[in-house]
Amino acid sequence: MQYEQLGATGVFVSRIALGTMTFGGAGTAPWSLVGGLDEKAADELVGLALDAGVNLLDTADMYAAGECEEILGRVLGPRRQGVLLASKLFARMGTGPNDVGLSRQWVTRALEDSLRRLRTDHIDLYQIHSFDPLTPVEETLAALDDAVRQGKIRYIGASNLAAWQMMKFLGASQLRGSESFVSQQVYYSLAGRDIEREILPMAADQKLATLVWSPLAGGFLSGKFDRNGAGDETARRALADFPPVDRERGWDIVDALRVVASWHGVSVARVALAWVLARPGVTSVIVGAKRPDQLTENLAAVDLVLTEQDLAELDAASALPTVYPDWWAPIALADRLPPPA
Repeated sequence: MQYEQLGATGVFVSRIALGTMTFGGAGTAPWSLVGGLDEKAADELVGLALDAGVNLLDTADMYAAGECEEILGRVLGPRRQGVLLASKLFARMGTGPNDVGLSRQWVTRALEDSLRRLRTDHIDLYQIHSFDPLTPVEETLAALDDAVRQGKIRYIGASNLAAWQMMKFLGASQLRGSESFVSQQVYYSLAGRDIEREILPMAADQKLATLVWSPLAGGFLSGKFDRNGAGDETARRALADFPPVDRERGWDIVDALRVVASWHGVSVARVALAWVLARPGVTSVIVGAKRPDQLTENLAAVDLVLTEQDLAELDAASALPTVYPDWWAPIALADRLPPPA
């Protein structure tokens, strides 16, 4: 396993992290579609990941309505030491008007509930799961800062924020002198490269770690599907179109993945994961699995080194169209930057 620094902190995380959204929720939509794994199956996956050197496990309070955290807490047991445990809050977890969002009221209660379910006295990386337009960022930061000072959280991060939303939080943290986000968790894949426009450059400038979710675009890039209609009818992607994918562009990407995979004699999924791992600014890639063989295949992506020819093939099929103001910057800076040496 390889490790990368978590933003500007002194902590190192495995380049592949285990996502636990497949734990729990059997018989309950949509979680039964995601995985619905019981405690025994979850324990096998956690053990496999830890044995491979994975030290970052990611979950959220909303996964299987809290059952995911409960299962993870039970299966970790004495293995909790040495593991970096990440969880998230924001989603509705009750019927009350305040059982959702990022208010001080809910941050405080959601954290206590997650600590109880995870059977731990602290969460290593506690992340807001979305932006709350109804709660001032200062209120959220104050509640998170209090929890850090109480020893209940080690670091804080954010997931699914636009660049301007993240900067609003970072600016408020600087003005307040409070704890600041050290990471962002975002969707990124060959079929979804939108973060390259503003979110990744912002993270590089602010020295934020970037943790990637759904690097296989919800299974679209797993190799199970193609433009001729081939696919696994039991797979999550066949049952739910999430994350959304431009199908025509997506099939071109799958075709390119098959070409590169044939050059290396590996699976399409392994190439898709290796591409994300090779992208500048990516700290760790979160992978989930229903079976040990799936997880083993995903973990192997860390050892696949893509060549310049591989990357060129994949970039050609997946490149984003240039949008304003990206096409303007080269024009404006043409006479500003010094000539190359």
